Amino acid sequence: MSSVKRAPQRPLKRRLAVAGAITATALLFAACGSDGDMAGMDHGGESTPAAFNDADVAFAQGMIPHHQQAVEMAELADDRASGAEIKALAGEIEKAQGPEITTMRSWLKAWGEPEPAEGSMPGMDHGSDGTPDSGDTAGMMSDQDMRELTAAKGADFDEKFARLMIEHHNGAIAMARDERKKGDNATAKKLAADVIKAQSAEVEQLNAILDRL
Repeated sequence: MSSVKRAPQRPLKRRLAVAGAITATALLFAACGSDGDMAGMDHGGESTPAAFNDADVAFAQGMIPHHQQAVEMAELADDRASGAEIKALAGEIEKAQGPEITTMRSWLKAWGEPEPAEGSMPGMDHGSDGTPDSGDTAGMMSDQDMRELTAAKGADFDEKFARLMIEHHNGAIAMARDERKKGDNATAKKLAADVIKAQSAEVEQLNAILDRL
């Protein structure tokens, strides 16, 4: 009578471990979904949570041109300002607000929302003659303000820059506070908090400069 040789059995513990690993792998692929991307996973770059509302969109669309004008103002300081503190502060404004413009543009693209038209402030109300109402300009300079700042030199530039940038910053702070109250997107609300903190400190610095001029 011939004997049938049985294949050696793996130890029970090892068989259970292999089965567990296979199950875990299957669950991982199931969680990834058909697009191979796990919900909520940070894949680098700008983190933009999916949840957003109209207030978030309005914040980005309004703050982009607002920041752009601040950068334009700051760029004038290099060869017009006489005070080293004004020049240094202008450099910090460029350094901070330029990248924030890029960030907010990436949000709008991710949300499928349009960027603001050149020179526009979305959400700005207009009077019967088509000009913006003073209460809705968020501290934006008029064309006349920009011409006067561009023409100024030395101490005159320093005074105009400080005065206009205080008004400009206060407008941005008001917009950011509105976003903190009404927005839904966590990333946008974090940037709004950063704007409030940084620009409030710069307003204090600019007021101190004005007091010395």
